[in-house]
Amino acid sequence: MAIPRAAQTQRRTRIQEEKEEQILEAALEVFSQRGFHGSTIDQIAEVAGMSKPNLLYYFRTKEAMHQALIDRVLENWLEPLQAFDAEGDPQQEICSYIRRKLEMARDFPRESRLFANEILQGAPHIAGVLEGPLKDLVDEKAEVIRAWIASGKIRTCDPYHMIFSIWSTTQHYADFDVQVRSVLGQERDDDDRFEAAARFLEGLFVNGLILRPAVSP
Repeated sequence: MAIPRAAQTQRRTRIQEEKEEQILEAALEVFSQRGFHGSTIDQIAEVAGMSKPNLLYYFRTKEAMHQALIDRVLENWLEPLQAFDAEGDPQQEICSYIRRKLEMARDFPRESRLFANEILQGAPHIAGVLEGPLKDLVDEKAEVIRAWIASGKIRTCDPYHMIFSIWSTTQHYADFDVQVRSVLGQERDDDDRFEAAARFLEGLFVNGLILRPAVSP
């Protein structure tokens, strides 16, 4: 994880921690709008409301700020999938995962766009995570899904594409927020929009995957 410069040499004070958060908040705003290559330290300093030398006291480079944000995003992004429980009921687990992912899309849209921009650029800063911890986690949860299939709880499917499908349908509401708002109309508030999305996606995946016990005549 990227360590702020101030934290490398001394114990951080409350004010220093607040400054680091102020900088990272500004960096998130700039990176999520302009991408890594389109962003500059000057732009981040301006949004943070501080001088460039003051900003550089906490983070030496643009890369350090970006890496700190990416590390934070990855930690939060993996948590819902880590909670996927092999001992749980498949329908409840799938619906809970969909809702957790939609909540993240609703509450952290800038983080989602930051991550999407990183992927679109070829994942230069997180290739090791994608090929290591993320792949290991998805492999682990794919085995959970295979066990559900083997026990007759859900229909036969490719576990990886099932997970990809949940990612793409839920993160759409963050990455394409402007398009969603424009098509649905401004009268649809966030709570209504995300609840409607949750109900639709739950129905889509449950009806497509969950096997119902046969009803005796």
